Amino acid sequence: MIWLTWRQMRAQTLWTAALIAAAAAYLLYLATDLRDTYRLTITDCTTACDDAKHAFADTFGPGLLLIGLLLIVGPALIGAFWGAPLITRELETGTHRLVWNQSVTRKRWLAVKLALAGGVSVLFTGGLSLLLSWAAEPFDGLVNSRFEPLTFAARDLAPFGYALLAFTLGLVVGVLARKTLVAMAVTLLVFAAFQLLMANVVRPHFAEPVTETIQWSDANTVGQIDSFGIGPEGAGIQGYTIPGAWVISDYITVYKGDGTEVTEADIEACDKTGGTPDDCMTGFDASFEVVYQPADRYWDFQLLELGVAVGLSAVLAGIAFWRIPRGLN
Repeated sequence: MIWLTWRQMRAQTLWTAALIAAAAAYLLYLATDLRDTYRLTITDCTTACDDAKHAFADTFGPGLLLIGLLLIVGPALIGAFWGAPLITRELETGTHRLVWNQSVTRKRWLAVKLALAGGVSVLFTGGLSLLLSWAAEPFDGLVNSRFEPLTFAARDLAPFGYALLAFTLGLVVGVLARKTLVAMAVTLLVFAAFQLLMANVVRPHFAEPVTETIQWSDANTVGQIDSFGIGPEGAGIQGYTIPGAWVISDYITVYKGDGTEVTEADIEACDKTGGTPDDCMTGFDASFEVVYQPADRYWDFQLLELGVAVGLSAVLAGIAFWRIPRGLN
């Protein structure tokens, strides 16, 4: 069984291994260049350090994003090109009539397929994820955006779960659809929908977010205001970042010390006095509420996301083991 499984998966395994090896070589080169540049421009920085940080992020951000996208898209491709054809290939070519009438039972046949093909997909994806996490460590520490959707899904533990889930999803869709092209298309669509739902609906509710009231005078000490002005909901902050945290608030309304909202008239009055917005907001004793997930919850969220993916994979594998001995003749 092991030899047969290898023979069937040899071509795609070798192609995938070559792609992973190329990505790993690029990451090793990038990690060396990144660390040297970080030491010279950030660690040893004495003047214009903010400009140096922005230049550093602009230089290495695109390369790390490219590998991150590979890790996000890769599991879906593995599910479509590895998992989906696993059963449909046998059904469409008719070889299942021979394979499933040998001394090896269907369940054992499926178990070997899952262990080898699924295990290799998890190993490839997880290994590249850990290498990317190590290579990007100085960059991630400087940018402090590990909760960003494209970063979170491509670092540390989450890609292990995604690879396993995508493979078992492709397998089960293939069992149910019984057509390779249909199974591949459905796997890609369903897995993409899962990733979107996880990032935008499920992940924000892994834990109750923290709601904190921040005085305007402390705003740029606790975090950083991206922009401030008049919006559809009055005067507010558009984009507020806290180092390492996941700020869920999008548009943040600013309130004066008496509890009323800062209005457009207040802003115009500030402009007439010639004071800066900071001076005016401080004079109003302004404050605002921000809702966020603290930075120290990162690993809890990674473990939870891994657990969700592994749990769904177990359910899908159970469906496959139940279905294979029944009706696929």
